[in-house]
Amino acid sequence: MSALRLPEGFTDVFVSRLVQLDGLRLHAVIGGDGPPLLLVGGWPQTWYAWREVMPALAREHTVVAVDSRGAGLSDKPDDGYDAGTLAADLVALMAALGHDRFDVVGHDIGMWIGYALAADHPERVGRLAVVDAIIPGLTPSPPVFGPAAVNHRLWHFGFNRLPGLNEELVRGREHLFFGYQFATKAATPGAIPAYAVDVYVEAIVADPRGLRASFAYYRALDETVAQNEQRRKTRLTLPVLAVGGARNSGALVAETMRLAADDVTGVVIDDCGHYVAEEQPAQFTEILQDFLGGTPVTGVPHGCGTSGASR
Repeated sequence: MSALRLPEGFTDVFVSRLVQLDGLRLHAVIGGDGPPLLLVGGWPQTWYAWREVMPALAREHTVVAVDSRGAGLSDKPDDGYDAGTLAADLVALMAALGHDRFDVVGHDIGMWIGYALAADHPERVGRLAVVDAIIPGLTPSPPVFGPAAVNHRLWHFGFNRLPGLNEELVRGREHLFFGYQFATKAATPGAIPAYAVDVYVEAIVADPRGLRASFAYYRALDETVAQNEQRRKTRLTLPVLAVGGARNSGALVAETMRLAADDVTGVVIDDCGHYVAEEQPAQFTEILQDFLGGTPVTGVPHGCGTSGASR
């Protein structure tokens, strides 16, 4: 971590660990003291996406920011990128770290994994926070010829599922392709600093399996969709926080979770796109700490947890 740009004092609290599981090695950055909290990032990011919120969370939690299978420094096997397998990986990771029950925060693909964790392993998850995404197999699929704005936001779902052509088109142009994702999904083109984009892109480029693995989550969508169609038959009863950036998914995050859960608090953060933990870390941390502590969430009137609100 010494080569990364991090908040002051970060390495005094957090350590980088490679944890060997049964046939799989996962990387996580761990620190803090208190109830365990698992942070699960999205595509095409690594644990580094949480760097701005981790120090404050670590004051009251043992924070585990993980690189899921296929991301960052974690192993990149040929298969196992469906949400159920990814969730089982993280149950095994937390058990290996001594945590049988924990809270979960998931962003983007991490939201898919977080939902699978809560649905498949309800005895393991106390509270679930999900951030700015939709869930395949739960959220209704948009039409092929939908509005241009919807296509602009979701076109990568189809592209990333291609069986090989996408790798040929992107290889050697990774900064162009992935840089475009950050520039267009954030509230402003420069909201995610160039140094952070470089960290994410270089993590993919540095491993010859990285590009394939980055698309593998999407190539496994048929499995994930089928799993979620089964999961939604049993509603979640644990508390759920659904956070959306007003300039990206917005209230759709809470609408999605209400299709599957009974106790949903919805918050929309203004002046924010897809990358909530990096674009608005102070607001997001305050909201998340309220939720994890079991107090009324900042910006949501008391008693309105299941109806949602905007911040």
